[in-house]
Amino acid sequence: MATKNIRLLSWNVNGIRAAYKKGFVDWFIQEDPDVLCLQETKAHPEQLTNDLLNVNGYKSYFSSSIVKKGYSGVAIYTKQEPVKVEHGFGIPKFDDEGRIIVADYKSFLLINIYYPNGKAREERLKYKMDFYDAFLEYADDLVNKGKKLVICGDVNTAHKEIDLARPKENSKISGFLPIEREWMDKFFSHGYVDTFRRFNNQPEQYTWWDMQSRARERNVGWRIDYFFISENFTKNLKNAFIMPDVMGSDHCPVGIEISVK
Repeated sequence: MATKNIRLLSWNVNGIRAAYKKGFVDWFIQEDPDVLCLQETKAHPEQLTNDLLNVNGYKSYFSSSIVKKGYSGVAIYTKQEPVKVEHGFGIPKFDDEGRIIVADYKSFLLINIYYPNGKAREERLKYKMDFYDAFLEYADDLVNKGKKLVICGDVNTAHKEIDLARPKENSKISGFLPIEREWMDKFFSHGYVDTFRRFNNQPEQYTWWDMQSRARERNVGWRIDYFFISENFTKNLKNAFIMPDVMGSDHCPVGIEISVK
């Protein structure tokens, strides 16, 4: 069977309805990815217009928060219909916030996640770390069963000092705490790959900028949006990139190209 290259994009849109007003659909159609994963959609499907639900040539899947409206949420738009789509890890306290969609493409599993933010208060940092641990257990179980994983989303943590503009000033802020960075080390030690760093080891490569301080104009940012793959899928990875010129959110899209049969 012949192999083909497919292009996957991931973007925290900081509200799909807000992004829609800033030309999201036009951008999407122009980019024409094989798969587009979104995080922080902040909407239930019934709140969306038909041209967001039914983009020509794509099947769409949404996972929304049942805890509160206008919060969290993820989506997948895909040209090829997955053989199966699941929502969540099977743990209600995490699944109820609408943070997880898993699409099975036979040759790989795509896991789109909006990981929690731990900045608000101590309980949310604990929730974030518990979520991280549950996710790693879930991913490891799949790999142990022989699955090949592509994982994308807003992880809400910068891994190394190279991944944010001001590491020292942020060392006591959630998103760059030692406990969060240690979990990232643990995650990679389990055999997962930071795809972007396979192709680009340069500093000043960011995916999120604080809007209030107009940090984007000065490129004072953080790299907190990732595509990971399991080690058993590395030979399928062809490219990984960041799209910092794409506006419409406080995050920019990231992407990979993979070969599949």
